[in-house]
Amino acid sequence: MMVGIETGKIIMSAIYNTDSETAKRLDTLTPQAEERLLEFTKSELFAKTFREGMDIVEETAAYLDGPGRQDSKKLGRNDALTYASQSMRLTTRLMQVASWLLVQRALKEGEMKSSEARQEKYRLVAEKKAREGLSFSDLAKDAYALPARLLDLLARSEQLYERIARLDRSLYGSIAAQDGNTVADQINRLEAAFGRVLTK
Repeated sequence: MMVGIETGKIIMSAIYNTDSETAKRLDTLTPQAEERLLEFTKSELFAKTFREGMDIVEETAAYLDGPGRQDSKKLGRNDALTYASQSMRLTTRLMQVASWLLVQRALKEGEMKSSEARQEKYRLVAEKKAREGLSFSDLAKDAYALPARLLDLLARSEQLYERIARLDRSLYGSIAAQDGNTVADQINRLEAAFGRVLTK
């Protein structure tokens, strides 16, 4: 799936607020770290990760807009709510993955300065487990109720997200996470809001 640089900027602008003072304050990478970052964006590893990320975004969109709609209609009310919640988690997670990848590509293409790419708001951190504290039988019940294709996309997207979060920490490790403005925080807030809507 081809995503233009300008389209990428629009996506990122919609997700995050720009703060030039924050950008200046976070412009802390050493020359060696910056060189390593730029080398990464030009590497085969980045090219492969970018393709993988955009492919799963496209695959997920095709599923949720097509077969997924039919799958969800076959579910009972409670299972349909679980499907909706997990679909939200999946699309939100992949939106963050796509945004991170587009930032790195913009950096590679010279469309974004490294000081912009280093801003805290673009950092990925490990997601909090939404189902933490639930028993194995609860998790098994959800897995049994949900379509296999959705479960596959959830598992693969989580693996990709965690891999990119590790890359992010490795490349931007000198930047401390800003409370209340990390990608994971935004995901958790969206899920909490979405959950309140579903339970009304």
